[in-house]
Amino acid sequence: MSSASNPPVETIGIVGLGYVGLPLALLFARGGGRVLGFDIDAAKVAKLSAGESYILHIGADRIAAARKDDGFAATTDFQRVTECAAIIICVPTPLKGRREPDLSYVLKTGADIAPHLRPGVLVVLESTTYPGTTDTELREVLERGSGLKAGTDFHLAFSPEREDPGNPASQVAEIPKVIGGFTPACRDRALAVYGRVIRQLVPVANCRVAEAVKLTENIFRAVNIAMVNELKMVYDAMDIDIWEVIDAAKTKPFGFMPFYPGPGWGGHCIPIDPFYLTWKARSYGQDTRFIELAGEINTAMPHYVLARLEKALATQGRGLSGARVLLLGIAYKANVDDDRESPGYVLWGLLEQAGALVAYHDPNVPVIRPSREHSRYAGRRSVGLTAETLAGFDAVLVATKHDGVDYPLIAATARLIVDTRNAFAGVRVDPVKYFKA
Repeated sequence: MSSASNPPVETIGIVGLGYVGLPLALLFARGGGRVLGFDIDAAKVAKLSAGESYILHIGADRIAAARKDDGFAATTDFQRVTECAAIIICVPTPLKGRREPDLSYVLKTGADIAPHLRPGVLVVLESTTYPGTTDTELREVLERGSGLKAGTDFHLAFSPEREDPGNPASQVAEIPKVIGGFTPACRDRALAVYGRVIRQLVPVANCRVAEAVKLTENIFRAVNIAMVNELKMVYDAMDIDIWEVIDAAKTKPFGFMPFYPGPGWGGHCIPIDPFYLTWKARSYGQDTRFIELAGEINTAMPHYVLARLEKALATQGRGLSGARVLLLGIAYKANVDDDRESPGYVLWGLLEQAGALVAYHDPNVPVIRPSREHSRYAGRRSVGLTAETLAGFDAVLVATKHDGVDYPLIAATARLIVDTRNAFAGVRVDPVKYFKA
């Protein structure tokens, strides 16, 4: 494939303008290229076209500047794929029932772009998936729909996204980029494209290695989170504070990396990605006992938290049924507005099953948006955090620790606090009404 087969003006197409795709699109735009963002959500496209943002940590000023100065545009028209020298796919890869991979978004995207691919184009998948997805399922869809052959007529690669939402020090351009190609030439083309905007590139042998890298990173986190969650339960029984243990242990300058417990796992990666590997491993006759055990522990944590809340309420002579509970934080992690797979929703459901009356406060999620997983809560609004509001609840259950929340006010006013995130460290609170979970 010669460079002459590429469009004369290098336009980068980003499919999926969510928490991964939009920052990447803005980065390429700021790097001096022309960028087309594709999304099936017309409301998102309309907001971007108006210079507005729908993601907390991406300011509207960045959108407006990208549109005005950097050649960024958003569209729902997939025919415009013909304008692109490279297409980067950043769409969801959720789970179906029984923890089976759902590649429908990836394969539908492949089918949508395939008829509009030009010879010489680069297609990169960034969505987390099991090894073999890019060079088998996606490749077959692209080849069938375009009449082109990967590695001969067009380039194909996998480069896993690495995002750390809520961490201001995490900048896409500074995070090393792993890249694997269907062929060495495919990899080199992807390296050239990403090299315009990413400081450090990490080439690997092929797409499957790159896919395995991402799974390994997230499985590492899932297993270690499960370990500290299990230790939390053990140390609670011994009247030992897990948070103090971790703070002391992390002073060791070697051989230890701190992970922190919580009410369960959440987000678009950790609760999902490990099971892409467990599913694929079975087709090779391999068991993934470590991963499955981590899943069992992390999935059980909301039930443990509920039991701790029930015990705390009993100290005040009441049970869960009829109790008014304020869920503090519905985003899956601190200082983000991303509520995908949030353990807060699991807690909410368990509380309602037990007969509790639940409201939530989250400064980053003022209104719960419709989603695949938690549509029943769509439209619910965050309640204000005032002394009067707090007085109306029997308990405050901390699910997420956001900066900017008035924890001293809660400590002074709430009748009962159950804290899964050590949010009240350094805050004076009556021990009679404060419980960790």
